[in-house]
Amino acid sequence: MFASLMLARRFAPLFWCQFFSAFNDNFVKNILVILVLFKLGGAQAGTLVTLANAFLVVPFFLFSGVAGELADRFDKAFVARRVKAVEIAVAAVAAAGLYVHSLPVMYAALFGLGVIAALFGPIKYGILPDHLRPQELPAANALIEGATFLAILGGTIAGGLAIGSSDEGTVALAMVAIALLCWISSLLIPHTGEAAPTLAVQRNILRSTTALMRVLSQERRLLRAALGVSWFWLTGAVTLSLAPTLVKQNVGGSEDVVTLVLALFSIGIGIGSAGAAMLARGRIILWPVPLAAALIAGFALDLGLAAGGLGPPSHAVGVPELLGQFWGVRLAVDFVGLAVAAGLFVVPLFAALQAWSPGAQRARVVAGTNVLNALFMTVAALLTAALQAAGVQAPALIALLGLLNAAVAGLIFFAFPGLKRVRMPSDHASSS
Repeated sequence: MFASLMLARRFAPLFWCQFFSAFNDNFVKNILVILVLFKLGGAQAGTLVTLANAFLVVPFFLFSGVAGELADRFDKAFVARRVKAVEIAVAAVAAAGLYVHSLPVMYAALFGLGVIAALFGPIKYGILPDHLRPQELPAANALIEGATFLAILGGTIAGGLAIGSSDEGTVALAMVAIALLCWISSLLIPHTGEAAPTLAVQRNILRSTTALMRVLSQERRLLRAALGVSWFWLTGAVTLSLAPTLVKQNVGGSEDVVTLVLALFSIGIGIGSAGAAMLARGRIILWPVPLAAALIAGFALDLGLAAGGLGPPSHAVGVPELLGQFWGVRLAVDFVGLAVAAGLFVVPLFAALQAWSPGAQRARVVAGTNVLNALFMTVAALLTAALQAAGVQAPALIALLGLLNAAVAGLIFFAFPGLKRVRMPSDHASSS
């Protein structure tokens, strides 16, 4: 099913549009992270890295309400093309910030990319049931999640390499070129029509967000699934924000080790997402979710204990030295295991959310989920930054995340009694 979807126009352009967009987001973010962590951040580097993640997340809280209404009111492909055209200009701002090594300009570009991602979010997930059969949703969601985190991998590696490049003009041009590829991909997304042509789009951001949450909370199982998806993004965001600090301050890792760890995490998400789709086999099942949360808890606790048990680094550790020692392999396995479990956690929940959502409200349900995602990640980022500023080390925060996931595993088990298979809706989208 994966191969047939990747060759179908009803899915492939959306996949590549999302891939290029997520690649550029993380390309810019990782350049900023390494600039802050190794060159410009000073004593507050850890806090500034965490805040960089917040700059990408806060727009989801502010603009997802309007994004969901736009995606339901207008043709989703039409909205995608307009949003991706604006992304070219935002990429140009990021390129200028890199060229002059301006942190304020790059933070502003990150915020702009966050706004673009918030506006595109209800489209990339809400459009899937418009073009795909219900049985294809688990595989399509796995591919989208895989695309997102493989783009994180590619953007992370490219950002790490770019920051060491002396040809920053070429790197800046690459940011704009990637945004152009994203826009070109959006031109090939098939039209969907207007799901709710009489819907009035609210201009008041607060009012649109409030209306969005009312739509999401109308059905208890939708809200529970959305909360589960939001917990995935909280776990991923906290882990990704803490990983560079943990590697540098506790392991003594070089820039290459930071890139390796983030790459391992991204690969793990892709493996877990594909595994979830294979377990589903065209069905929507929820039994892997609490098991995955328990696995996240175990790997996060071991990661925190392993990193916390290391003494102060006496020298810079490169990739060969890291992987040549037991403790280094243990850290790598924990990062990969945590990520695999996270991919296994989120795909069943998002597939269920899409299958349960009424067609005329689907984009707003996805947008409401994005608001919750942003709320979870923003609060987590601010709390993490505050704890870091108070002196709490990254290993202790990772271990705390593990304990919280253990509690979440129990909550999910009781939130979906029996964890029975969800019945597929009888209607299905056209396969044209």
